[in-house]
Amino acid sequence: MANKRNIAKARKHRKEIVKAGPSRRELIKMGLLTGAGYLIPKGGSSAWAQTCLPTDCKFGCSPPIKANFVDPLPIPPILPERDLTDPGFQPMPPQRCPFHKINPATGLPYEGRGQYNGILQEGTDCFQFFDQYPPQKYFIQRMRANPNFSITSDPNIPLQTIWGFNQGGLDNKTDPAIFPGPTIRSRYQQPIVVRRYNELPSGNGGFGVAETTTHLHNFHSGPESDGGPCRYFFQGQYYDYYYTMQQAGFASTHPPNGDLNESLSSLWYHDHRDMHTAENVYKGLAGFHLIFNEFDTGDEGTGFHLPTFPDFDIPLMLNDKLLNHTTGLICFSTFMNEGLVGDVYLVNGRVRPFLAVKKRRYRFRVLNAGPSRYYTLFLTNPDNLSDVIPFWVIGNDGNLLPQPIQVTSVRVSVAERPDIIIDFAQNAATRVRLENRLEQISGAGPTDNILPAGHNGGQGYLMEFQIGDVVPDNSVDPNTMPHFYNLPDNMGTPRITRTFVFNIGGPNDTPWIINGQVMDCSTIRFAVERNSIEHWILQNAGGGWHHPIHIHLEEHQILTRNGVPIPSTSVEHSRKDVVELFPIETVEIFMRFRDFSGDYPMHCHNTIHEDHAMMLLWQVADKGDNLMMP
Repeated sequence: MANKRNIAKARKHRKEIVKAGPSRRELIKMGLLTGAGYLIPKGGSSAWAQTCLPTDCKFGCSPPIKANFVDPLPIPPILPERDLTDPGFQPMPPQRCPFHKINPATGLPYEGRGQYNGILQEGTDCFQFFDQYPPQKYFIQRMRANPNFSITSDPNIPLQTIWGFNQGGLDNKTDPAIFPGPTIRSRYQQPIVVRRYNELPSGNGGFGVAETTTHLHNFHSGPESDGGPCRYFFQGQYYDYYYTMQQAGFASTHPPNGDLNESLSSLWYHDHRDMHTAENVYKGLAGFHLIFNEFDTGDEGTGFHLPTFPDFDIPLMLNDKLLNHTTGLICFSTFMNEGLVGDVYLVNGRVRPFLAVKKRRYRFRVLNAGPSRYYTLFLTNPDNLSDVIPFWVIGNDGNLLPQPIQVTSVRVSVAERPDIIIDFAQNAATRVRLENRLEQISGAGPTDNILPAGHNGGQGYLMEFQIGDVVPDNSVDPNTMPHFYNLPDNMGTPRITRTFVFNIGGPNDTPWIINGQVMDCSTIRFAVERNSIEHWILQNAGGGWHHPIHIHLEEHQILTRNGVPIPSTSVEHSRKDVVELFPIETVEIFMRFRDFSGDYPMHCHNTIHEDHAMMLLWQVADKGDNLMMP
C-alpha cells in the first residue's frame, strides 16, 4: 500500500538520528569503547579522565553556576481545555479509530496512531471503551523546539535549546514549548482526549530524535494510548491519546471493580521512543499529569483536606544535567551506556531556584525524572546544619498511602514520585533547603553513602524555601494520622509465578538484558491472562548496578525484598509502579491484570539502560501462557 511505503520511506530517511562519526558498534570493534560506554584513552593514560577537553560531556566538567537561590521556582501552567471547534481538531476531531487519510503536506497519514515501529498497521489501535466512556474534555499539546530557554540568570550560562510541550496554541511566539510541559489536570469519571502534534525540528543539536511517543506514566489505559516505545509517530503528524479516567478494574470480572483505592494522583507524561527515551526526555519532553477525585479534591476544605491545588500543592521535577564547559550548553553523552549522571541540578527546569512559602502546610509532588541519578532527600537549615527537620510522606508513585508516614529523608530512584507534606510553621528557620545527600559518582547507581548536611560547600542543594508569615491553614494535620486509601486485604492466589533476571552481557554493543534477551519491537515475550493474579520475581544479577524497574498498565505491591516482607511502617508498603532493584537482590511483587488487552513494556527506568535494550514486551490476552522465565 502507498501508506505503508510512505511510512517506510519516512522511517528510512528520518533526519534526527545522529549521523556524524562512527557508530557505537564500530567504536567497540576498533577497541575505542568499553561495554559500559566509556571511551578508552589512547595508550591507556588516566590523565585523559582528569582533563576536560573542549568536546567533553562528562561529570565534573560543567562550568560553575553562580546564581544560587535568586531565581524563582518555575511552576508549570495548567494545560487549558479546548473546544472541538478549535482548529487543532481539524481536519478530523478525535474518533475511536485512527484517521489515516494522507496529509498532502507531508505524504503521511494525519494521525500517527496505528503505526507500529514506524510501519502503518491498518485496522489497529482503535480505542478500547471509547463508546462506553465517551470523552468529556479535550486538550491539545504541540511538541516543539525552544531555542531561548533559560536554566539560570547567571549571565555566563547561555540560553538553551530544549524540546518541550506547549499549551496547544498555533503561534510559536506567544505559546512556545516549555520544560516541564504544562500540567494536565483531570478528574476521575471525566474521560479525556489529549491530541499531541509532532512539530519537532529536523536539526537536533547533537542529540534527540524527532520521532516520538508520549507515555502517561502509571495510568491504567489501553496500549493504543499508553505511549509504548514502539508506537512512535513522525514530524507533521498528530496522535490522539484517550483516557477513560476510570479506576482500574472498571470492566473486570476480578474484584474489586473500579477500585477507588487505586485512584492514581501524581502522574507524569514523557517521551518513550524505543532506543531514544533518555535523550528525548533529557532534552525536555516531560510534564506532570495530576488527577483528582471526590476525596483528593484539590480543595483543602473538602475530601481528605489536602493542601489546595495549585496554591499550596506544587509539583517538583528533579533533573540533573551535564553542560559543555566551553559553551555552557546542555550536552548528552550518546555512548555512556551505564548511565548519565549530571553535575548540575535542575528543579522544574531551573538551577537552584527559590520558592517563597508561608508558615503553613504545603504538598509537594516530587518526581525524579532522571535519567540515571538517585536521590535521598533531606530538608536542611543552611544556618544550622545540625537541625533535623521532619516531613511527611503521604504518597508513593501514583497513589496515596493508607496513612502519612513521618520521615527525615526519603529515597527516590528514577521515575519514583514521593508525595510529601512539609509544615513550614513547625520550624523556626527563615529558610530551608531541599538537599540530596546520596552519593553517586557513576550511572551504575549510588554508593549508598549518605553525605553530611551541606556537604562539599552545598553541592547537594536543589532549591530553597524562603519562609514568610503565618497564614490560615485549613489542610489536614498529618500528626492526626488521617486515613487515605486501603491496600488489598486479600491478594488471592497467583495463577503463575514468573522470574525476570536483569543483567549485563547482551550481544554485540547491547549490554543490558532481561532473562538473557534484548528488547525487540517485533517480539512479545509472554502473555498474562486478563482477570488473573500473578507474582513476579525480579532479580538483579549484581555487578554493582541498580535498576529501577517500571511495569506499564498495572500497579504492583512489593511483597518481599530478599525474602523479607515489607513492614507496614515503610513508605514501600504501598501501591507502586517503580521498584528499585539493589545489586544482588530479589524482589517479589503482586500483580493483577484487568480491563484492557494488548501489549505493554516492562523496563529499567534508568533510561540509558532502557535505551540499550533492558526492556521487554508482554501482553494481556484472554488466555495466558505458562512461561515461568520468559
